Amino acid sequence: MKNIRNFCIIAHIDHGKSTLADRLLEYTNTVAGKDLQDQVLDNMDLERERGITIKSHAIQMDYSYQGEKYVLNLIDTPGHVDFSYEVSRSIAACEGALLIVDASQGIQAQTISNLYMAIENDLEIIPVVNKVDLPSAMPDEVEDQIIELLGCKREEIIRASGKTGIGVEEILKAIVERVPAPEGDPDAPLQCLIFDSVFNSFRGIIAYFKIANGIIRKGDKVKFVATGKEYEADEIGVLKLDMAPRDELRTGDVGYIISGIKTSREVKVGDTITHIARPCGKAIDGFEEVKPMVFAGVYPIESEDFEDLRASLEKLQLNDASLTFQPESSVALGFGFRCGFLGLLHMEIIQERLDREFDMDVITTVPNVSYKIYDKKGNMTEVHNPSGLPDPTLIERIEEPYIRASVITNTDYIGSIMTLCLGKRGELVKQEYISGNRVELIYDMPLGEIVIDFYDKLKSISKGYASFDYHLHDFRPSKLVKLDILLNGESVDALSTLTHFDNAVPFGRRMCEKLKELIPRQQFDIAIQAAIGAKIIARETIKAVRKDVTAKCYGGDISRKRKLLEKQKRGKKRMKQIGSVEVPQKAFLAVLKLD
Repeated sequence: MKNIRNFCIIAHIDHGKSTLADRLLEYTNTVAGKDLQDQVLDNMDLERERGITIKSHAIQMDYSYQGEKYVLNLIDTPGHVDFSYEVSRSIAACEGALLIVDASQGIQAQTISNLYMAIENDLEIIPVVNKVDLPSAMPDEVEDQIIELLGCKREEIIRASGKTGIGVEEILKAIVERVPAPEGDPDAPLQCLIFDSVFNSFRGIIAYFKIANGIIRKGDKVKFVATGKEYEADEIGVLKLDMAPRDELRTGDVGYIISGIKTSREVKVGDTITHIARPCGKAIDGFEEVKPMVFAGVYPIESEDFEDLRASLEKLQLNDASLTFQPESSVALGFGFRCGFLGLLHMEIIQERLDREFDMDVITTVPNVSYKIYDKKGNMTEVHNPSGLPDPTLIERIEEPYIRASVITNTDYIGSIMTLCLGKRGELVKQEYISGNRVELIYDMPLGEIVIDFYDKLKSISKGYASFDYHLHDFRPSKLVKLDILLNGESVDALSTLTHFDNAVPFGRRMCEKLKELIPRQQFDIAIQAAIGAKIIARETIKAVRKDVTAKCYGGDISRKRKLLEKQKRGKKRMKQIGSVEVPQKAFLAVLKLD
C-alpha cells in the first residue's frame, strides 16, 4: 500500500490537463504504439471535437523510482465551470492533486475554485506551470501568482510543457515524493467509495470505486449500503486503457466491479460497497449532493418515444450524476421531462449525447432557474417552470436565486465587463488586484440573468481573457412577471418565461420579431403576441400565403372581383378556426440566442 499514489489533475479550461496526462501515460509506457493519440483519455467523440474534457477519466500507471515499483492512479478532470461536480468526485478519490496553470494566461477563476475544493479535502497540491515552450509564456510572473495564491516556495513549482514533454519526469518524481500514500486498514471491514459508473449493454452496470478499508476478492458477496441491494462480484480489476481483471484489490486501490446490475437506479455515485458477511459500521461520507442551476424541459419529438427517452436519461445519469430529471407534461409538446443541469454548456452536451449515443431527437424548452414563491398566507413553494406559477393575485412575493460571481480579467477590460454586469442587474461587492494588471471583480447577480448568454458575452468582450466562476449565494425578493407568447390567442406554454419587470417589454418584442422570421407562413394570418397577464405588450403578424383569385377576371365589373375576394375571405376565416400553428424546433433554440 505504501507504493500506491492516487492523484488528480485540476486546472482552468484549456490549460493543458489532457495533453499533460498524455505525456505522463507515454512516459510510463502505459499507452504505446497504435493507442497513442492526442487526448488519450477523452474517449467521447464530443470531447475530441470540442477539445474539452467532459468526464473524469481514471487510469493506472506503473512507475519505477529508485529501484522501487510504484502504482500511480491518475484521474484527469474537466476544467469548465459546468462540470465542477465531476471534479469534486475525483478529488474525493485522491490524496494529491497537480494544479496546472498555463504560463501564457496565468491563474484564472476556475483554477482558484478547483484549488479551494482540493484544499478543503486536504489534498497535497503540486503546482505546475504548463506550456513554458510557448513564445508568449511568462513563467516568472505566473510563478509569482502561484506563490501568492498557495504560499508555497518557488522551488516547489515545476515548469513543464505537455506538448514537448519538458518536466514530465520531475512531475512523476514529485508525485512519488510529495503525495502521501493512501491511509486505511486492510484488516478492517470492507469500505469502497463509488465515484463513477458506466452502462455496458453486454455486462450491465460497471461501478468504479476506491477502497478506503479492507480487501475485495473476486466472487465475494457484497452489498451497496445506500440502496441495500446485494450482489456477487463477478469480476473486479483495475483501470488501464482497457479494464484489466484482478483476483483481489486491496486498501488504497482504485478499480471497477461488474456484478450483473441491470437497473440504473441501483447504483448511486457516492455510495459505499461493503461485504455482506462482515459489513462496515457506517458509510463513507460521499461528496455533496449536486445542485442543478438551470432547468429546462426535454421532450421527445414523437410522443411514443417517451419511454425510450426515460431509459436514455437513466443510462446517461449513470455516467453523469449531475443530471437530474422528473416527468412533466406540456400542452404544446405532450409528455417529457423537466431536467436540471449545472449550466448551459452542460445542457448542450446532454442534448448532443442523447442524439449521438441513444439516437433520441428531442426538443428543449427555454431554460430557467428555480424561484421561491410566497403566497399571502406565508406558504412557500419552489417553482422550476413558469406554468407552475400560481395566480398573480395570490402571490405575496417572488424570490429569485442570486449568485456570487468572481470574474478575473486584465485591467483593460474592466469598464466593459462592469457595463455587462450592471446590464444583468449585478451589484459590485468588491474588486481587488491580484498581481500587476490582473484584477478580480466580485459581483452578486441574479442567476436567471446569466443563464442564457452571459458567459458568451463575457468571453467576446474580453477577447477570451476573462474567466468566470460562481456559486449560489442566497435568494432575494424581486419584481418578476410571467411573459406568455400567444399564437392566434393560444398560449404556447413551452415558450413562456419568468423575467424581470424592466426587461419584459423589450424581451417580448424581440421574441415576437424572432418568431415571425422562424414560423413558416400558413394559408391564414397568424398573430404572434407577447402578454403579461391579460395585457398585450407586443404583436407581430405573419401574413397569409394567398392565391390570386382575381387573376381570371380581366376587365369587367368590380363586383365580380369583390365576390371572389369575399369568397376567399370566408374560406380563410374558416381555415383559421380549424388550423393549428406548428412551432419549429428552431424557434425554441432561437429564443436562447436572442441577442
